[in-house]
Amino acid sequence: MAYLRKLEALSYMKTNDFNVLSDEDFRQLVVWLEDQVIRHYAIEERTPLRKVTTPEWEDAFKTYLNDIACPFSDREEVADWLLGLAVRLEYGDDVEKYKTITAESLNQNSASVPQIKPKNPLDNMDFESSEFKGHVKALAQLLGVSPHPDHLETLSACCTIIQNSFSKEALEKRQNAKKKGKQSTVMEMPLGFETNDPVLDKAAKILRLCFIHDLRDLQTKINEIIVSVQNITANPKTDTRLGKVGR
Repeated sequence: MAYLRKLEALSYMKTNDFNVLSDEDFRQLVVWLEDQVIRHYAIEERTPLRKVTTPEWEDAFKTYLNDIACPFSDREEVADWLLGLAVRLEYGDDVEKYKTITAESLNQNSASVPQIKPKNPLDNMDFESSEFKGHVKALAQLLGVSPHPDHLETLSACCTIIQNSFSKEALEKRQNAKKKGKQSTVMEMPLGFETNDPVLDKAAKILRLCFIHDLRDLQTKINEIIVSVQNITANPKTDTRLGKVGR
């Protein structure tokens, strides 16, 4: 069928045994096309489409077809139309690469077609495979992140921690903070009042430093709680192509 050649052109991960009449195959194709190529929705708006096993998926899919102005309702026609749209969008992203390809330049004795390969190898990664889930779990344990029932939420938390703690900017900021630090003795610290007794003044300064240390420790724990809550509610799915959200 015509859409099979388009699957090959897009380097879809399941081409040879793709069955358009299978609910699982068809729904996974729709999600893959929207995530990797079409990107009509913003990342957070794709959640209903990603829930391919829920009864609400059909309603979300009908809304999606309406939003992208698909003129068909038959499954095979819809699949062919979506793949055609994806091919056109990929071609538009790299016109110079594909405009030189002609029928004469192809091998007429084979079924080969010009491959539209994603620029980022992550585009073809299966985020639902057991291997990927295992790596996410191992990464979470390494970073000390509490696992979430949804492995993608766990991955989002890991990404946030890595970005905030181990990115180039975070490391440079930490290094600069160390350079700017200046050691000082207890007696150089301002007390804010005087007792006219050097021993009491020194004791008061020590108590004040202990109090400030406790306050900083409390603030750090509050910040960690806030980050943990944000990590749980974050969406890890990102558009790996050019860092774009939507099209």
